[in-house]
Amino acid sequence: MTLDDLKIFAEVCRARNLSVVARETNRTQSAVSQHVRRLEKEIGLPLVERRPRGVEPTAAGEILHRAISDGLTALGDGLRLLDELRTGRSGTLAIATGATTIRHFMGAAVKEFRRRFPDVRLEFHTERSSERCLNALRGGQVDLAWVTITPSVQGVEQRAVIDLEWVLAMRHDDPLAAETELSADALSRLSGIQLIRPPSSTSSGRQVDLHLGPDRMARQAPTSATDWDTALLLAELGLGHALVPAMPGLSGRPGNELRLVPVTGMSPLRVEWAARQWSALSPLAEQFAATVPG
Repeated sequence: MTLDDLKIFAEVCRARNLSVVARETNRTQSAVSQHVRRLEKEIGLPLVERRPRGVEPTAAGEILHRAISDGLTALGDGLRLLDELRTGRSGTLAIATGATTIRHFMGAAVKEFRRRFPDVRLEFHTERSSERCLNALRGGQVDLAWVTITPSVQGVEQRAVIDLEWVLAMRHDDPLAAETELSADALSRLSGIQLIRPPSSTSSGRQVDLHLGPDRMARQAPTSATDWDTALLLAELGLGHALVPAMPGLSGRPGNELRLVPVTGMSPLRVEWAARQWSALSPLAEQFAATVPG
């Protein structure tokens, strides 16, 4: 008994005519009869009765036909789900990132992805640091993680997406707002500045420490903010100067009350996608990663 036998028999029960099935399936009538006879031999019961204008399924044939119909429907549904999994048209995609990321990097991508794959369920796991995102990735809680560049992490493969230069954000009425740019060295020597910066425990904070030095910044009474939008909000409120990466669309956002002064002499902050294994990613995850612009 083969799947082909069952499919042909189901067609015979539907059409009630061997020659019609032969024509529709591009077979000979003899070949169609052989499929039916093979099933009858294996089951041990007659499945069809010949009539002057075709055939009729027997009681046993009706039972088998119902079972085949149910089975083929379930098989078709299963194959459809497998195809959706293969092509990424349906399913769930989990991503670890921060709230700042969605606002500045993924907003347009999420809309485009939703338009193309309306049945996909997107899950965003908001974490406070790249390390936490990577932990969620390694623990199998998410498919992808959007993180700032870190040294090679065991069990994780990384792909750089974009390099972000640094800016010092302040209110337009701040004395430093007249500057066209500031060097990292000059920034570290400014007295009385209220610097709002990423915490040293984060990858972006370690980048700041690398160029400005935690000891050189001690006299400036820095304030730390775990996400870049919070740092910008504090700067808008006049509580200090936010040292943040120049995120896409930052200077052109509506109602922007900040002056952004480029900071030179600091290595760009590299942002990347991370996955446990790129070759094992679902097409769904690959499609989303490709939708986010670099």
